Amino acid sequence: MYKKLILLDAVRVSPDRVYGDTRAAVKDELKKKLEGRIERDIGLILTINEILEIDEGHILFGDAGVYFNVKFSALAYEPLEQEIVEGEIIDVVKFGIFVNIGPFDGIVHISQISSGYISYDEKNARLVEKESGRSLTVRDIVRARIISVKINELDARGIKINLTMRQPYLGKLEWIQEELKEDASVQDVS
Repeated sequence: MYKKLILLDAVRVSPDRVYGDTRAAVKDELKKKLEGRIERDIGLILTINEILEIDEGHILFGDAGVYFNVKFSALAYEPLEQEIVEGEIIDVVKFGIFVNIGPFDGIVHISQISSGYISYDEKNARLVEKESGRSLTVRDIVRARIISVKINELDARGIKINLTMRQPYLGKLEWIQEELKEDASVQDVS
């Protein structure tokens, strides 16, 4: 889930930037410090939007920099369990598909794609459902549910997001449209 947050932090501004535009210097330092960082209960900090408040600053003995306490707004992304996401398939492998869901990639294991038997077509780099003949290839857009998230705060590549498409109205978008049409035709008959 994308979220706009109001956060507090302290930032050090080097002495050569203190006498210029302090707001710009503080924002630059916050960007260097926080953007791209994963924080528990916040997620991945994507961007620092706006500086809301800055205190008068303080100095520490033996350090020429000035430390400012800052209140600012930021945009973050935190993948949440049970969240429905849409994304593009970026890789198809024997054991499943990798889906880009914004700033992260998730994996749908082959057992979580559908209840039917699925085989890997290595020549065409796709997964094919045996009964229906439906297939998944790179660049297909899919809708999935996040079933687990494991975050390693020390390494942005250390995040693991497992997805499922085995529930109604999940899967390749074309499959969902077919499912909706079938449901509408069944309701019309009743």
